[in-house]
Amino acid sequence: MTTILQISDTHIVPEGALVSERLETSGALSRLISRINTIQDQIGSIDVVLVSGDLSDDGSVQSYERFKALLAPLDLPIHVVPGNHDAREPMRGAFADHLPTDGPLNWIERVGDLVLIGLDTLVEGFGHGTLSPQTLSFLEDALSKAKGAPVLLAMHHPPFPSDIDFMDKIGLTNSHAFRDIVSDHAGALRIVCGHIHSMMVTDVGGHIAISAPSPCSTFAYDRRSDAPVGFMTLEDGCLLHRWDAGFQSIRIGPVAGPGPFPF
Repeated sequence: MTTILQISDTHIVPEGALVSERLETSGALSRLISRINTIQDQIGSIDVVLVSGDLSDDGSVQSYERFKALLAPLDLPIHVVPGNHDAREPMRGAFADHLPTDGPLNWIERVGDLVLIGLDTLVEGFGHGTLSPQTLSFLEDALSKAKGAPVLLAMHHPPFPSDIDFMDKIGLTNSHAFRDIVSDHAGALRIVCGHIHSMMVTDVGGHIAISAPSPCSTFAYDRRSDAPVGFMTLEDGCLLHRWDAGFQSIRIGPVAGPGPFPF
């Protein structure tokens, strides 16, 4: 069995700063990490932590160092892809042991029984995401290199609409090109992403795609075109993705109430 822990949209800022002058994100992430460590005997061993973008809120070197310090208690390898709030070069420097030395932050790695692929959707200075021609070519090559092994594919911007209007306006601009590539892939493939700060499950090119919650905030599922634009505070959890002759994805939610009580 191979187990990947997915955390997304942590939006860490340097010490003393707040996101949008109101949201303290490091405490929420610290509490999530503490919860994961507390329940390790319940959920079993984890091979790798996969972070699906927006590690930082401001792209600063200090925010990435703080992020790494907050995840250090897990004592696990960390694999990351950039989100629209990240900055490519500071992120590359912070994770130089894992990310490529130049170009888009795309990568492929074997972890246990799985092939992990990370894609760079960042368009620096903008909220929307795009898979560059270089990244689309990388994806085709990486899927070919998997040689039939099960693939967990990570990106920040969802390759599907969320129906949250203000988020879809900063969504993935060429999801059709992504869909065309993955629809030709015959092997086991699970697509995971972030960006929309909530869990959604859909089909993309014949494969299941899942977005992860954020530890610190969420967006209302409001399909109205005039829905209020903004976030709500909510300490949420993360996802576990397991491969054991098939994929299983489990949501690890926030701290529960008292129990368990007998039936």
